[in-house]
Amino acid sequence: MQTTELKVEGMTCSNCALSVSNYLKKEGLTDVKVNPITGEVSFSSVADAGIINLRAGIKKLGYNVVDESKLGEQKKAIFLSNNKQRFLFTLPFTLVLMLHMLPMSSYTHWLMNPWIQLALCLPVFITGMYFFGRSAVKSLLHGTPNMNVLIAVGALASFVYSMVGAVLNLGEHYLFFETTASIITLVFFGNYLEEASIQSTQKAVRSLTASQKVMANMIAFDDEHKEQIFPIENIYLKNGDLVLIKNGEQVPADCKILWGDCMVNEAIITGESLPLSKTKKDFLIGGSVVEDGLVKAQVTAAGKDTVLSGIVKMVQDAQAEKPPMQKLADKISAIFVPVVLALALLTFLLNFFAFNISGGDSLMRAIAVLVISCPCAMGLATPAAIAVGLGRAAKLGILFKNANALESFKKIQQIVFDKTGTLTTGKFTITNFSTTINETEFKRIVFSLEKFSNHPIAKTIAAEWKMSSTINWKNIEEIKSIGIKATDADGDLYEAGSYKLLNETAIKEPHNLFILKNNIQIGWIDVQDEIRAEAKEVIAKLHQKNIKTILLSGDLKSKCDIIAQQLGIDEVFAEQTPAQKMEKIAALSVLKPTAMVGDGINDAPALAKATLGISLSDASHIAMQSSDVILMNSGIKNLPLALGLGKHTYITIKQNLFWAFIYNIVALPIAAFGLLTPTLAALAMGFSDIVLAVNSVRLFVKKVD
Repeated sequence: MQTTELKVEGMTCSNCALSVSNYLKKEGLTDVKVNPITGEVSFSSVADAGIINLRAGIKKLGYNVVDESKLGEQKKAIFLSNNKQRFLFTLPFTLVLMLHMLPMSSYTHWLMNPWIQLALCLPVFITGMYFFGRSAVKSLLHGTPNMNVLIAVGALASFVYSMVGAVLNLGEHYLFFETTASIITLVFFGNYLEEASIQSTQKAVRSLTASQKVMANMIAFDDEHKEQIFPIENIYLKNGDLVLIKNGEQVPADCKILWGDCMVNEAIITGESLPLSKTKKDFLIGGSVVEDGLVKAQVTAAGKDTVLSGIVKMVQDAQAEKPPMQKLADKISAIFVPVVLALALLTFLLNFFAFNISGGDSLMRAIAVLVISCPCAMGLATPAAIAVGLGRAAKLGILFKNANALESFKKIQQIVFDKTGTLTTGKFTITNFSTTINETEFKRIVFSLEKFSNHPIAKTIAAEWKMSSTINWKNIEEIKSIGIKATDADGDLYEAGSYKLLNETAIKEPHNLFILKNNIQIGWIDVQDEIRAEAKEVIAKLHQKNIKTILLSGDLKSKCDIIAQQLGIDEVFAEQTPAQKMEKIAALSVLKPTAMVGDGINDAPALAKATLGISLSDASHIAMQSSDVILMNSGIKNLPLALGLGKHTYITIKQNLFWAFIYNIVALPIAAFGLLTPTLAALAMGFSDIVLAVNSVRLFVKKVD
């Protein structure tokens, strides 16, 4: 199976997205995701899936698949190709038509001529039907009627009624050409404002995407091996290319410094504005900015493989997902158009036959019902809020891997922390050691063992006691959550690890690492880990939100108790194996919705078991895969912000859905009882989506932590 991504233009509501989604599923494709806001479409298929046929099928639905290979080409402008152009074209005709509704004067009497009204209405009607009518017919043919069906039926009904009145000369009470024109013109205007409002929800992701395309200074060598520097777009860079990055320039791709020193601002990735010092062998993230210094670097990842591209892709994928709250709205949206058509017909019949309302007025009420209804609001309520929530989070260095994670934050009642690398920095220093053998030989044994381990303590010791003379092990094996063991050529067994290596009868000494030879202790090592500067403040903020805090660690209870006391953590579970951690998290999650924050390989099973798994950006790859949220600023500082953003996004979704439902529940009866003209109904329909988008955009500035 392979994943295919397409960019589809022309989707204006959730029904549009639903029709594309249903079509792709009927074609046998799986994992279909359609985002009506961004136009992003992705699906899984076998390698030989007919992409050309799929593109043609989507086009038959009334949408256009963007050809990414031609994105850089200059497109010839097509007349009336967008809602703004259509609105500006139809507006003058509509304004002139509306003049006859003003008090009679010598200047407007000529507008009472039905054929002049028809001539003014016809350009608007043709423009409207070419857009709304074609879309409506295509959606009906594919069994998923969209909102354009309602607009097309309403405009067509008033136009045909007026045509009959004009041909049969039935008088001005049968002429509603201005209604036809005003409906089409105002819906174009509403669509234009809606597009502008909805697109504003994407500004955070657009700013990230814009940072992906910059000019790079590529280093090459001529025939005489002299260094030459020439500009090149970073999209053409490949792994291994050499680049020169100057003061004030953006890093064009992920790369490794070969020469020079610099200060780098990684705010676009981590949300942290303070510049970081980078030197030889350090890595630079594409999209970050060199604020001071000059470096030469080698590209390690370019294009879609960079960290920034991965972040953008993760945010877009999460935006395309539908959390549980949206499912009810989608079900209603799927049947909304047929229901409204039935209500409009019922409105006409009841007004005309039951309440003796004239045919013209009954028709206007039915058309108002058609025009004022808004399935878009229900379909876009959740995507609009999620787009803003995920976008703001990404700008602040908080990555939500799926939309459900945003919703999960609202119910979290307790948060479990790993100790090493989470509450502490994971940067150790050796403070003391003791051995019963020669000190140099002891260090040689320890280095030979620990250089094969990925544990933070092992890395520290291997770095401080690095030496060229090492032991060539016959075999070596890392024991998860305990330590590492190896056998030398003479058959002697050496082990380095936690107190769990000792016999159960041995006294649990408060040392970090024990070294054994043939099951006999030959020494111990103490290291010191620094508590993260932000840890105490973060714990305090969580307590203010009535969230219980728990420390879950494999370390000695005495050491965990000290950390918990310093930070004010509520409860401690120490000396836990990975399996025990997973069981404990599972048990805690059953009692209350529980989040787990961790960074190591040992934390991966527990992260997966938690209601919500949260890992740090410098966590192990497996821990990041198992988590739902990644904090990109190499610490837990943004944890309260992530919590608040999740909760307020959920609140915004509820507000949007309430508005969408209450608008339609109230608006439809008002229109049915003749309290709104079709013109005002068209204006109100466009207004409903704008309210929803503006409410979502508030998340960009709303205080959430």
